[in-house]
Amino acid sequence: MAGGESSEPLLDVRDLTTRFFTEEGQVNAVESVDFTVHDGEVFGVVGESGSGKSVTALSIIDLVESPGEIVSGEVWYRDADLAGEMGDDHPDAVDGDRVDLRRVPPEVRRSLRGSSVSMIFQDPMSSFNPSISVGEQIAEAVEVQRRASANPRSTRSRTQGFGLGSMVASTVIPTRDYVGEESHERAIELLGQVGIPDPEARAEEYPHQYSGGMLQRAMVAQALAGEPDLLIADEPTTALDVTIEAQILNLLADLQDELDMAIVLITHDLGVIARTCDRLGVMYAGEIVEHGNLEAVFDSPAHPYTQGLLGSIPDLDDPAPRLDPIEGNVPSLLAAEMDDRCYFADRCPKAMEECLDKPPSFAVDGAGVAEGADRAEADAAGANGAGGGATAHTAKCYLADHEFDEARALSEEYFDESNEGTDT
Repeated sequence: MAGGESSEPLLDVRDLTTRFFTEEGQVNAVESVDFTVHDGEVFGVVGESGSGKSVTALSIIDLVESPGEIVSGEVWYRDADLAGEMGDDHPDAVDGDRVDLRRVPPEVRRSLRGSSVSMIFQDPMSSFNPSISVGEQIAEAVEVQRRASANPRSTRSRTQGFGLGSMVASTVIPTRDYVGEESHERAIELLGQVGIPDPEARAEEYPHQYSGGMLQRAMVAQALAGEPDLLIADEPTTALDVTIEAQILNLLADLQDELDMAIVLITHDLGVIARTCDRLGVMYAGEIVEHGNLEAVFDSPAHPYTQGLLGSIPDLDDPAPRLDPIEGNVPSLLAAEMDDRCYFADRCPKAMEECLDKPPSFAVDGAGVAEGADRAEADAAGANGAGGGATAHTAKCYLADHEFDEARALSEEYFDESNEGTDT
């Protein structure tokens, strides 16, 4: 799983904040999210539906649509060639061989999609065009990268070679297909690479002729068309049965080893996280409330939300005990309904008076840096974690740094009474 060829992270997300401005009011979908992803690493983002996981992914690749808006934050991506290009015109966006994608023109961010960062979306059936064959759609993705490779910065792709002459010919000659023969061949190669049998014949079939598992494999093939360094997989096993889920996860692991990709894996399933990830961030109400390497978070969860998620998983060694579900629901994230406090406090069995204030990020058992510490130290800790050593284990919860005090505990009726007072 873990790699870590460079001490600098491939992706460094800092204070990323996304809002949706709706008729009902402002929705705080992503709130000051920070995490890093290193070469060859699988970083997991886990949480209930509505926690902000998918919006975080869309914010990274700048695909948030109106009425959504990325209002603040930095997305540092390590690309020495791009840094060299941006250094003169956008010096504030460059730090060594890293570039802050939030400070470069939108067309630069668009140019990175597919070739540098690619994404597997949740529902492959709605992501594919039902009127075009699967092979043609994957070939189109390959062709786009071939044409983009006319830009000298894109010389890494094996699908390069579509020069200016080919582009002009395909544009002015009506009989010239948009997708070249080499792109079709590469699409068939990709379908075979993701384990689809008889890929040449399957390439001619339409999405409705594929099973759910095969269509998910085809979605992976399309995401690999530009041979990205970073793959964002948003719920890649949703709606698949457990055997097909296992096959898709094995496929991603094999492709990661083969292509040396980093992966951001988004899921609500802690079993998927346990099977695939090196490090993870637990997300709740738009925030990452706990962060650390897999062993630290699973063995010593500090945030009550993380503890609740783990307590909701059946124990195969001792299946007799009843599951302990988390009471209540994820908040609406409407700013008017979100108090400036711990967002989990109204569902937390250990909520105390301190939880009525916004908690900082605490180091768990002295395992790593806390909020406000030197960024280089945090990056170094993350690099060590990607390599299998110690990593910063932090949690946005007072219980990570304080013992639970029954005398300061909030009553079970506290938030009900507060809501009643607000309503009146």
